[in-house]
Amino acid sequence: MRRYGKHTDEDDIRSRPNRKGNRPRTNIRPKHEDAAEGMVLTVDRGRLTCLVDSRIVLAMKARELGRKAAVVGDRVALVGDMSGKKDTLARIVRIEERTSLLRRTADDDDPYERVVVANADQLAIVTALADPEPRPRLIDRCLVAAYDGGLDPLLVLTKSDLAPPDKLLELYGDLDIPYVVTSREELENGGAADRVREQLDGKITAFVGHSGVGKTTLVNALVPEDRRRLTGHVNAVTGRGRHTTTSALALPLRDTGGWVVDTPGVRSFGLAHIDPSRVIHAFPDLEPGTEGCPRACSHDEPDCALDEWVAEGHADPARLYSLRRLLATRERKEGD
Repeated sequence: MRRYGKHTDEDDIRSRPNRKGNRPRTNIRPKHEDAAEGMVLTVDRGRLTCLVDSRIVLAMKARELGRKAAVVGDRVALVGDMSGKKDTLARIVRIEERTSLLRRTADDDDPYERVVVANADQLAIVTALADPEPRPRLIDRCLVAAYDGGLDPLLVLTKSDLAPPDKLLELYGDLDIPYVVTSREELENGGAADRVREQLDGKITAFVGHSGVGKTTLVNALVPEDRRRLTGHVNAVTGRGRHTTTSALALPLRDTGGWVVDTPGVRSFGLAHIDPSRVIHAFPDLEPGTEGCPRACSHDEPDCALDEWVAEGHADPARLYSLRRLLATRERKEGD
């Protein structure tokens, strides 16, 4: 091996030839102006199932996107074979700007956030009134994630035949959250699906809930045919069986223009990534009162201007209590 001294001449250094041709490398990437538009329906081991002009197309992320990953709900630009035929593969070359982003971490000490869904309009928090018992702390955490990510929350309370909803609804009454109460009989007979569907019209709705609350049963009642069609397509391409709720899956609601995103059952909902200052945006009646707050105010300290704002009658004290309860959620474990 040749060794160079301190005074080597650049002309003395040999350059390695480009075996693939003489075209120099460039940082300029193609714009792909003729790329087709699509929506990511599900992600499975690096393969993304997309909807392109009513066709289901399997795709992979282009190398030029780097570490940026596409998730369910993303609007993307694709090139390549978009016939949707078996053994074909398109390429995602661009991820369009997102309007909302639902994220979570494994726990409050985990610095790595997981993106659940992009561009959703609302978050349906499915909670059983009994068997299993409702977990208000988990609901609070989902609410904080929804407010932080730009989603409107919706409470879906199941199994009302086992316990009344009054106590739980009273806990969230001051937040003015829309809700639907269902029973097991309604879920089995399809009556609950009709009332829930009214809340989903024309919207992209992500469903979250603890295992056993009836979330997947409800989603199956809302979109039974499309789930079977899409799941069959994905399995045919990958050649492997896969339970439908091990990864998020977007399904269209017939005749409404809406979408349902079924997500895996959660045991916890970490909020390590949440900036508490963004949660106040979900309280428009309180937000003007923060103008007199000290810098980096947590809105739960002696100098917080919200106390005076509420005392002057600008907002209901119950609303301030609700805000502070949600902000304190990051400091509490879900089982507390």
